[in-house]
Amino acid sequence: MKRLLLLTILLVISFSSFSQEKETKEEKAKGSTFQGVKYGVRTGLTISNLDFDATPTMENKHRNSFYVGFFADIGLSKTISLVPEIQFSPEGAKAEVLHLDYIQIPILLRFRISEKIHFGLGPQVGLKVYKYEDGIQNFAYSGVAGIEYKLTHVLFTDVRYTYGISDIFDDAQGITAKNTNIQIGVGYKF
Repeated sequence: MKRLLLLTILLVISFSSFSQEKETKEEKAKGSTFQGVKYGVRTGLTISNLDFDATPTMENKHRNSFYVGFFADIGLSKTISLVPEIQFSPEGAKAEVLHLDYIQIPILLRFRISEKIHFGLGPQVGLKVYKYEDGIQNFAYSGVAGIEYKLTHVLFTDVRYTYGISDIFDDAQGITAKNTNIQIGVGYKF
């Protein structure tokens, strides 16, 4: 059921992007502020850790890994765009039992601060992959904030911070922790 929901969300985002791109040509003829859709890819380093409510019983060192993601940048005006994305991001903590690998869907509202600097903010939902029935929730909900610096017309670098809104552990575990994550990377717009 959860996989069906995730697949439905992805299809709706894809369909919405394609239909909005078609509308762009018609709206440009009418003088609309819609700026079109650009697609791209992001990749880089992810530094992740768990924020426990109490002192953890196990060692809680950060986990370093690499993420990769694909996005659509839907221009709503010259200064604001909507950026839905799908990415794979290994997160959690260094201990193998706390490895959390996610397929995530962040949806950022991105603001143009200057010609080269953009700021984004929004929610993110993640589906845990690789492990099941291990006492850790299969879905994670987070808030994301990031800043992007445009290197060229198609190449950019960015930094994002993610803080978990939901507890990663099942209620039966008696432990409470939230996932925190920093992503440092580069991206390319087609």
